[in-house]
Amino acid sequence: MKIADIIEKKPWIAWILFGGTLGAVLIVGLLGASIMERRQETQVMMKVKEGVSEWDSRNHVWGAQYPREYETFLETSKTDFTSKYQGSATRDLLQEQPKLAVMWAGYPFSRDYKQARGHFYAVKDIRETLRTTAPLPGTCWACKSPDVPRVMHEMGTAEMYKTKWPELGSQIVNSIGCLDCHDPNTMNLRISRPALAEAWQRQGKDISKASLREMRSLVCAQCHVEYFFKGKEEKYLTFPWDKGYSVEAMEAYYDEMKFYDWVHPMSRAPMLKAQHPDYEVFMTGIHAERGVSCADCHMPYRGEGGVKFTDHHIQSPLNNISNSCAICHRETEETLRKNVYDRQNKVAELLRLSEDAVTAAHIEAKAAWDAGATESDMATILVLIRHAQWRWDWVAASNGVGFHSPAESLRVLGTSIQKAQEARRLLLGVLHAHGAKPPVMPDLSTKEKAQAYVGLDIAKLKQQKKEFLENTVPKWDKAAAEREAKMK
Repeated sequence: MKIADIIEKKPWIAWILFGGTLGAVLIVGLLGASIMERRQETQVMMKVKEGVSEWDSRNHVWGAQYPREYETFLETSKTDFTSKYQGSATRDLLQEQPKLAVMWAGYPFSRDYKQARGHFYAVKDIRETLRTTAPLPGTCWACKSPDVPRVMHEMGTAEMYKTKWPELGSQIVNSIGCLDCHDPNTMNLRISRPALAEAWQRQGKDISKASLREMRSLVCAQCHVEYFFKGKEEKYLTFPWDKGYSVEAMEAYYDEMKFYDWVHPMSRAPMLKAQHPDYEVFMTGIHAERGVSCADCHMPYRGEGGVKFTDHHIQSPLNNISNSCAICHRETEETLRKNVYDRQNKVAELLRLSEDAVTAAHIEAKAAWDAGATESDMATILVLIRHAQWRWDWVAASNGVGFHSPAESLRVLGTSIQKAQEARRLLLGVLHAHGAKPPVMPDLSTKEKAQAYVGLDIAKLKQQKKEFLENTVPKWDKAAAEREAKMK
């Protein structure tokens, strides 16, 4: 039977066919409109080639081209999240752990050590901290702003490093942002600081061949790493990765070159100060082993109006569990948060034990020197103190309280405690040999008491900082505003 005969006998079938055809046409039309909309969005995204120059460090200029990313970037100004151990709120870590003032005696961290509030405040915080009342090289600006790669391009990397820190203050003004991680011509991730590429080169690797997955961590590793300033005058930013990323590998690198950040005034040990070896700790953990990148957790993808983009509110995943952790883990937010805290609690417990042991070792070493100990008596002890505190700091200075690699963090802290206790055991023998008793431990229950014990005049330091902020920073800001006006 022909279709025409069927329709003639059952005319309602014609209406069904008509409706079906109309629906199909509507779906195809909507699909075509969606494709055109996505194409237009792609064209909008490519306009960055016309809108941003090669070394433009002004985030708002990039933001005009990428409003979604810029809007989320501005959220890094929020300081209202506090987890059990960290977050974006200001926390005085010397107040929470006063013994750190003794461990860092003779080093600027004993003056002021606060929880970092986030990328948005990097420039403001380095200007205001009591740590920058001391003479510093320009290298100290290296991770604080997208102005850094611009200044490196304009004056040369080596020249910037050895320039005095205050001389660059009017140049470094923009919050950590777009130029730090992106090529303005293509928006591809790129390495904007040479230290990372140079570290790879010394390992026999070419960073230009890094995969996109690797780059989603490496752009973070430009700054979230351990580093030191090489050369008495050059102060050249260098990553100690020639022997590997592990705590022992970097320790061996420093020992071989006889490098130290400062000599502890009490124990006289040549000390190492870990910066923030987040990447190195992360590389020993299960997430790195499974191919997870830094951005996957700290900058997860986000959807808006059918557009998928990277959330540039760089923050603790604990403040965004549904979009970070829960993408891979199917447990509830409460369970995932508890899983994090369970691991951090264990690491924090050993951190405190290590602090107790290392602090006591410094105090007992001073007593040994005062009792007449010789260089020969103390040689092995000083190495043990150096290594114990370095291993503690490798965990303590990295963000996440060990969560990036809980097993390795606990192992390293175990060796820190062992070395500190071995130093103390040997010190007992030195004290006994010189007819001295172990010292009575001082009251270090508050930051103020600990800082007074190591001889810090905090009132004087605060006055110096006040004068600096009143007299110098306004000049920096005026010069920066004049340069900004010329660029418009």
